[in-house]
Amino acid sequence: MSLNAYVGKKVCIITTDGRNLVGNLASYDNTTNLVLSGTIERVIRSVEDGEPSAEIPHGLYIIRGENVCLVGLVDEALDASINWTEVKGAPIGTTKH
Repeated sequence: MSLNAYVGKKVCIITTDGRNLVGNLASYDNTTNLVLSGTIERVIRSVEDGEPSAEIPHGLYIIRGENVCLVGLVDEALDASINWTEVKGAPIGTTKH
């Protein structure tokens, strides 16, 4: 499937090292290098961790294609209704090559 339908829309990227990035897909190329605008990284903490989860702003962000594991569209209404600092969960983990 082509990412062409995702350009200009809010997407969620999961990287091979388990990071969760959300932003507007500005551009991509044939090796899945991605350019996101308005990017935030969501750091979801475990239930045992006393710190709240965090959203770290990165702004304009480039992700190399070899680091992309998943690209998905974000339901913006649902996303806006969630207080991400209160979300807790287990780490995603990394992929093996």
